[in-house]
Amino acid sequence: MQKVSVIGAGTMGNGIAHVFAQNGFRVNLVDVSEKALEKALATIAKNLDRQIAKGTITEAEKSQTLTNITTHTNMSDGVSEAALVVEAATENTTLKLEIFKQLDTYAPADAILASNTSSISITKIAAVTKRPGKVIGMHFMNPVPVMKLVEIINGYATDKVVSEQITELSKKLGKVPCTVNDYPGFIANRILMPMINEAIYSLYEGVAGVEEIDTVMKLGMAHPMGPLQLADFIGLDVCKSILEVLYQGFGNPKYAPCPLLTNMVTAGYLGAKSGEGFYKYTPGSKDLVVSPMFSKK
Repeated sequence: MQKVSVIGAGTMGNGIAHVFAQNGFRVNLVDVSEKALEKALATIAKNLDRQIAKGTITEAEKSQTLTNITTHTNMSDGVSEAALVVEAATENTTLKLEIFKQLDTYAPADAILASNTSSISITKIAAVTKRPGKVIGMHFMNPVPVMKLVEIINGYATDKVVSEQITELSKKLGKVPCTVNDYPGFIANRILMPMINEAIYSLYEGVAGVEEIDTVMKLGMAHPMGPLQLADFIGLDVCKSILEVLYQGFGNPKYAPCPLLTNMVTAGYLGAKSGEGFYKYTPGSKDLVVSPMFSKK
């Protein structure tokens, strides 16, 4: 399984490509946008430079990692020889189903098709292919080169041997695989997102401010990052989408997105990627500044 294709050159896609390439795999990074691919390679190079500065890799290893990555804007060319395809497109059900229909057509018949989805049903994704036994979830954590966890999700029809192969492969990448079954939100987001939503409700209802909520969770619960800062880091639109998957999947109102979260996403306050969410982000600054919207008067 030395030939891997990664679909999507965004934050997760370039991170996944980075990790595979650094571990000796030949990677085809596929995206419809040439500009996105160029940005992805620049990001990977920058992250490799950070590793060099820390003394964890050499210049030669950086060069080899970048050499191991080839970019494509054409899906059929990008996956035609892949033993494994990892889809890392936007967390949108319609988009993912369409991508997997194409992958089923263009990827070799014996290729494993994995999704980096954080909440969408693997069983539903597998159902649009003619190889449901070879479809699996491979949910990496952000930032991929740093975070150790890979949440492996078995769909209803995923073959046991495929699950075992992906488990062993994850270990070869230096990751810690945790296997779960296919229910809304799996484990990571089924537990994380209600916590984030409750933190947003606490702000919405005036129980406490942004800094107070995050400080309580950091100092009281030993979380490295408060839930509101983490929501900004994930993307408030992504948080909302995952909560909607949970709400629709379980039909339980406890998973419904907080109205404040819905309003912020509608208004374009998406967190770090848009420059403002619960905190305001200034390029080049590491200072954590509460958004003026939530600042104490």
